[in-house]
Amino acid sequence: MFLCDVDGVLTDGGIILDGIEGEYKRFDVQDGLGIAMIRQAGLIAGIITGRKSGVVKRRAEEIKFDEICQGFFWKEEALEQLLDKHQLRESQIAYIGDDLLDIPVLRRVGLPIAVQNARPEVKASSLYTSSASGGQGAVREIVEWILQLRNQKQEILDHFTKSRE
Repeated sequence: MFLCDVDGVLTDGGIILDGIEGEYKRFDVQDGLGIAMIRQAGLIAGIITGRKSGVVKRRAEEIKFDEICQGFFWKEEALEQLLDKHQLRESQIAYIGDDLLDIPVLRRVGLPIAVQNARPEVKASSLYTSSASGGQGAVREIVEWILQLRNQKQEILDHFTKSRE
């Protein structure tokens, strides 16, 4: 299973509020294709985020995340639910984080990953740190790295680049 935080990972961490009820976030389109790639490789893709946001729900549905866990300030609670639901072991989980609340999950999963703009404590709890920052293609970079580790990168690239004629 491939899991990630949202703010600071899928976005640059900025939240723009319009003073009424509107909320705006910027997502990197290449990260969206990265989620399609990880799903094509047979992994379950999910998000765990402490906030609840209609913007996040919309984007997660657009790029077809399998699991959308919003409102989990203590992210381990969502991790527990996902492990039970999918009958997975912690060692079968990759998780991408950027801030202190991600550390308890990072310490438990088999493949803990930080984005470049992550807090130093998060990087210290991770096996890999992306060269790109959150919201700037970090998720796509990490997806391609994972696919390379799984010897699936060329197969998945071929799937998305072959002619459909």
